[in-house]
Amino acid sequence: MFLARIGGTVVATVKHPTLEGCRFLLAQRLEADRSLGLEPIVVVDWLGAGSGSIVLVSTDGDIARKRLGNTTPARMVVVGILDSVQSHASARQE
Repeated sequence: MFLARIGGTVVATVKHPTLEGCRFLLAQRLEADRSLGLEPIVVVDWLGAGSGSIVLVSTDGDIARKRLGNTTPARMVVVGILDSVQSHASARQE
């Protein structure tokens, strides 16, 4: 699992049948220093995360398979929308 910031949506007119009706979001991983990772990723979301949201992303394909079926190619899914993030290091600095 890792934290990511949602940057927008991805639209796909043709997709795997198990992904019909799924929402795809463009996300960037948050590094430990809260900087954004270099490469954007596409995640599946059924929780309703919006642009700018900080989310918890699971890389365990079991969550997607349980929800979308055993043949789904999805692996990265939003499993939480965070209200705030505080690390011990940032708490000492602030």
